[in-house]
Amino acid sequence: MDWTTHEVTNQVPSLVDYNLFDSDAVLTSALGLEGADWHRATLQADGERLGRGDIQVLAELANRHVPELFTHDARGERLDAVEFHPSWHALLGMLRREGLHALPFSEPGEGAMVARAAGYFLHAQVESGTLCPATMTFASIPVLSREPSLFATIQDKLFSREHDPRDLPLKEKRSMLVGMGMTEKQGGSDVRSNRTRATPTEAACTGRGAAYQLVGHKWFFSVPQSDAHLVLARTDGQDALSCFYVPRFTPDGKRNAVHIQRLKDKLGNRSNASSEVEFRGAWGVLVGEEARGIPTIIEMANYTRLDCVIGSAALMRAALVQAIHHARHRSAFGRALAQQPLMQNVLADLAIESEAATMLMMRLARAYDVGAEAGEAPAHRPGPTRTTPLERGWQRIVTPAAKFWVCKRALEFTGEAMEVWGGNGYVEEAPMARFYREAPVNSIWEGSGNVMCLDVLRAVEREPDAVHALLDDWREAAKGQPVLRAALDDLHTMLTQPQAQRESLARRIAQRLVLLAQAVLMTRGGDAANADAFIATRLGEGAGQNGRVYGTLPAGETPWHRTVIERAFPAHAQR
Repeated sequence: MDWTTHEVTNQVPSLVDYNLFDSDAVLTSALGLEGADWHRATLQADGERLGRGDIQVLAELANRHVPELFTHDARGERLDAVEFHPSWHALLGMLRREGLHALPFSEPGEGAMVARAAGYFLHAQVESGTLCPATMTFASIPVLSREPSLFATIQDKLFSREHDPRDLPLKEKRSMLVGMGMTEKQGGSDVRSNRTRATPTEAACTGRGAAYQLVGHKWFFSVPQSDAHLVLARTDGQDALSCFYVPRFTPDGKRNAVHIQRLKDKLGNRSNASSEVEFRGAWGVLVGEEARGIPTIIEMANYTRLDCVIGSAALMRAALVQAIHHARHRSAFGRALAQQPLMQNVLADLAIESEAATMLMMRLARAYDVGAEAGEAPAHRPGPTRTTPLERGWQRIVTPAAKFWVCKRALEFTGEAMEVWGGNGYVEEAPMARFYREAPVNSIWEGSGNVMCLDVLRAVEREPDAVHALLDDWREAAKGQPVLRAALDDLHTMLTQPQAQRESLARRIAQRLVLLAQAVLMTRGGDAANADAFIATRLGEGAGQNGRVYGTLPAGETPWHRTVIERAFPAHAQR
């Protein structure tokens, strides 16, 4: 008897063996526009490698086999060890070999931050959890470099391009990772409510560079297996917080008294370990000035927030490419999905949104490059101190607004792209479910939406020259663009409201800022038709005020939608 019930047809092959860089017209163009064309060959090689099927399998394995915590060994001794699947270390090793944990600091030069952003963007399309240790190590370097005696002992290990996963005292390792410990259970984003205390190990030796013992807890302690963490705590007699460098092993080679209580069971970002810890007299060194811990750690957050924008833009790009690929291979009602006008509208709208996010994250990266190019700081200390008002505007005003808006848009974007796949998108064997579960973390981590929007208002108040420079520059781009001019006028009106009204409008202000920034970038360096469609649908009359769904572009000519889709991911990109 023939037990065959049906022949499997109309199922979409896996998207493998394509070059993530060469197939992305927006990224390849932005690389030149933002001054990092010298990195093109490296990105081409990296894009080809990341598109291979075996690398996609590593991403799946790293998220299926989540980290495990081992608090004690068989004899009852504290271990506080976190074990990862080999796929995690393979992916983290790739990030490290490309220098994405340190490139602009270890090899400073024109466009170094842009080059690093492009490489990070490619890796983020494959797997998100491994980005966290690379991001925090990267963001710690400007802070640690301001402590010359400490930095001299760890610089080589910070800059090393070799991933060394061994759980050993730092002097025995070839490289290191640095994490962050700020939030406590009673405060969350309100770190000023932190209660962790730091007492000097020697009463006569206090202040910057001195050793302290920390007692307290952290509710979110990122990458607990790191070789060191930057931690906020209060010193005796001080209400304000200080910043401490807390290594995994003490100088005498013993495990530091940082006890991991448990790993967080997270919605997404499952390949990465996040934990709760207690400090039981943990050894640490004061970094920066006493009682200036928040300004010290905020410098680190400025870089991690940029990476949140890059990571969310990358998720959007990955979901878009998967949606286009699926629509080209899946048929319904007698035609391929990609041939149906309404689906073309959805995919074209997604493509335009992704283009705007990619151009924005690359422009933000260039704003962080300027100080290093001008030679305003030592090579390992590129945090610009005297950048132009325009670049400060992109850094201090547009970055938190972008972190709010792009990370929020990634939530809706990945959901829409998953829907293109239908039921197949909702199952865990496919990548779309993982993308969807990854999307919320960048919106929450490093400051939730309201925190970011209020930060935009603070930056506007503190940096009036930067605000004027941004608006003046954007007015130049708006010449001959009545919709852009009207949007700029609306933004100016909101910014001049009394303080209470401004705070109530903070999300609307941040949204308008980002949409204007994206529209300007697309007008100056993007596809003209895409720029016009973006402006009309995101800033035109009635657009964006009460929310919108993807797939609501003007009807126009259906072939134009196809052109947008083909530009976003050429049909010949997959070998």
